[in-house]
Amino acid sequence: MSTERETSTRNPRPFPYELRTFPVRLVQGKVPDEVARWSEAVALGFYANAPTGAELAKVAALEQVDGRMATGAYLIDAATPAGAWGPEYPVATYAYHRKDLNVGGGTLLPVHQITAVTVRPSHRRRGILRAMISTDLAQAKAAGIPMAALTASEAVIYGRFGFGAATHVCQVEVSSRGGIAFHSPSAAAQGTVEVADVQVVHDLHNEIFARVHAATYGSIGRHEMYRLVASGQGDYSSMEPSKNIRAALHYDAAGEVDGYVTYKPDEAATPPTVKIVDLLAAGEGAYLALWNYLGSLDLIGRVTWDMAPEVDPLEWAMAAKRDYKRTETEDHLWLRILDVPAALAARPYRADGRISIHVADPLGHASGIFRIEVVRGTATVTRCPEDGSVEAELAMGVSELSSMYLGAVTARTLLAAGRLREEKPGTADRFDALLALPVSAHSLTNF
Repeated sequence: MSTERETSTRNPRPFPYELRTFPVRLVQGKVPDEVARWSEAVALGFYANAPTGAELAKVAALEQVDGRMATGAYLIDAATPAGAWGPEYPVATYAYHRKDLNVGGGTLLPVHQITAVTVRPSHRRRGILRAMISTDLAQAKAAGIPMAALTASEAVIYGRFGFGAATHVCQVEVSSRGGIAFHSPSAAAQGTVEVADVQVVHDLHNEIFARVHAATYGSIGRHEMYRLVASGQGDYSSMEPSKNIRAALHYDAAGEVDGYVTYKPDEAATPPTVKIVDLLAAGEGAYLALWNYLGSLDLIGRVTWDMAPEVDPLEWAMAAKRDYKRTETEDHLWLRILDVPAALAARPYRADGRISIHVADPLGHASGIFRIEVVRGTATVTRCPEDGSVEAELAMGVSELSSMYLGAVTARTLLAAGRLREEKPGTADRFDALLALPVSAHSLTNF
């Protein structure tokens, strides 16, 4: 007779890799060899240009500001074929930095942001990603970080590690031939908009984004590279400045800058099109005024944006609503709750009530039965004993709870999808009433 345990003991699956974590930084003005080789492996995984010494130094300096930590999986006790990358190059990469997430009510929740995840094709399906992400999330939980986050290139990968899609983003096309007509022209004419050098955007970015971030439900912190991306002065594919990016600033009634847009021509598009690179509007009226400016560009028939919110005031401000078209809606920010009481207590609630939920977690960080009691919009979340003395009314996985956290999906929808279970009829509707907020989450950050 044979059992699965006996089989796995008799034929252990080898894991000839060592995980090493180190800061991305400059040492005496130079990029350490381990950082350079790790960066080459990341570029390989994302089909990016191999970074040169000067470019790599610029990137490392930016990531040092963020406190970026890199992890690589390295072959140990194994030979590599002649001519192939040697064991000093990681076969898989992973990185994190820590910022915060706007969860509403003026709260910015500390969050563990994961990025640069690659596995070399010749080393897949060997448990490397599971080893990296399991180790990293355990360390983040031990450090007291209640939430992890990522933006996924391949969305089917991360659900099994407890991540759930938490915000969505839209690609939109706005017809602008002859200008954008507004239901209320005065709403799009607040303050003034003037052309500026893109360097001004580089210098203003952090200040303006901080204001937008503090006011935008679902916003997650940006890394230092965004100053270059927003101003067209470089990105992870190339640190060469773009020569065709333009900028415009919005000034409020007091003459202070409270928003900007950067944009560039899309030379392959028909009709003549400009594409928004970045748009931040911190002040009242700045958002519509910047769109009004874009609509006034001569010789342009269309404006596109890849980071529009699901619920966009522009669509409802335009007199010709059909001139606003969503061409794609896609999952954007993925969240992963690590500490259920801390995460659920941090966000606001519109309705008072009490409910007990059971959360299953494949990695164990968020597993348990939790009683949520909301009084005057503030939740107290208590871990309950799992000895049968407390019965959960609603059961779900941590992935489902993470998707519901900012309102990307309702419990009622997940119930119909077979992704959560009511232990007491009507509990899904009660949970939705607790979680509902009057605004839609929107993140403007890729990482």
